[in-house]
Amino acid sequence: MRRTALLAASAALVAGVLAWPVDAAPSAPAAFAHPGVTVSKGQLDFTRSKVNAGAQPWKGAFDQMMASKYADLNRTPRPRAVVECGSYSNPNLGCTDEREDAIAAYTHALAWYLTRDERHARKAIELMDAWSAVIRDHTNSNAPLQTGWAGSSWPKAAEIIKYTYTGTWANSGRFATMLRTVYLPEIVNGSNSNGNWELSMMEAAVGISVFLEDKASYDKAMAKFRTRTAAYVYLESDGALPKTVPSQNLNTREKIVKYWQGQSTFVNGLSQETCRDFTHTGYGLSAISHVAETSRIQGQDLYGTDVGERLRHGLGFHAKYQLGAGAEGWLCGGSLKLGLGPVTEVGHNALANRLGHAMTNTATLTQRGRPAGSNNLFVAWETLTHGDNPA
Repeated sequence: MRRTALLAASAALVAGVLAWPVDAAPSAPAAFAHPGVTVSKGQLDFTRSKVNAGAQPWKGAFDQMMASKYADLNRTPRPRAVVECGSYSNPNLGCTDEREDAIAAYTHALAWYLTRDERHARKAIELMDAWSAVIRDHTNSNAPLQTGWAGSSWPKAAEIIKYTYTGTWANSGRFATMLRTVYLPEIVNGSNSNGNWELSMMEAAVGISVFLEDKASYDKAMAKFRTRTAAYVYLESDGALPKTVPSQNLNTREKIVKYWQGQSTFVNGLSQETCRDFTHTGYGLSAISHVAETSRIQGQDLYGTDVGERLRHGLGFHAKYQLGAGAEGWLCGGSLKLGLGPVTEVGHNALANRLGHAMTNTATLTQRGRPAGSNNLFVAWETLTHGDNPA
């Protein structure tokens, strides 16, 4: 009876907070906001004011970023025509170089905005131009994920430079063509692999669509994102079994349990990859937060929908164990592989600070991890950009 009551209460709660139906994807804005991929001008201005005032945690986060290899003004781009990435980075032909050059471009774009030192803007442009002049394709089994990871960082850098840098970026059109022809086709149709793949791919597709002001691809990516998010983090209001992505044909309990890494008990916040490891789960939760943040900047706030509920419960559930709680026997056979990563700032700021949800475990983990650095894949400097940022 307790479970039935919980289900009913959860359903009523979710029904009460949803701004529109769970399965309804938001549409592209009439006019895109810029810079508008994960971080807005208002957020950048808030961060800049805090850094200039020497206020914490922003000044410490800024110093961490500026001391990193990604902020090095002597960095030499390492573009390749074909980036070949196999499973678990074997082979790794340009994969690390591409991801880290993209993070470096974003890092230098942030450094430009916060310091107004034009050398950083020019370095960001140098990195973006080097790759747009050369790259033609991504190959091998990890190509979709690699494209998603690198493609998540490139538009964040490009948005800041194109819309705030007072100098010139002569090859911005060529960079846009690169995103449109090399990146977008690889990711926008999604993936039937583990959920973190498609979520990262949709993050990249949404961000690229904002930069390209491509409403059709934005809508397509956002629809896939909504479906995948619902299938990645379980809510008790979903029913006895997690939601699924129709194209995966997970049409029996046995298939779903196998896809959920053998987990057969489902509770609020459990992820499709919890019993694989927390690191990959962190990738998925991070991508959810990034897309929700971009959508909010573009005028449609997903935090008040099931996306926000799934993110809130997902962060809280995993933060509890990351902080040291032991796994119960029903959870992943009583054994967890931790390592959530620096992925909580965006979701915590949106859901706890902005919306007022109590997120004790997530808050504790977020504070403990400050300043949040980079996972060297697609996450970088989120204490700096989103830590307690009201904008």
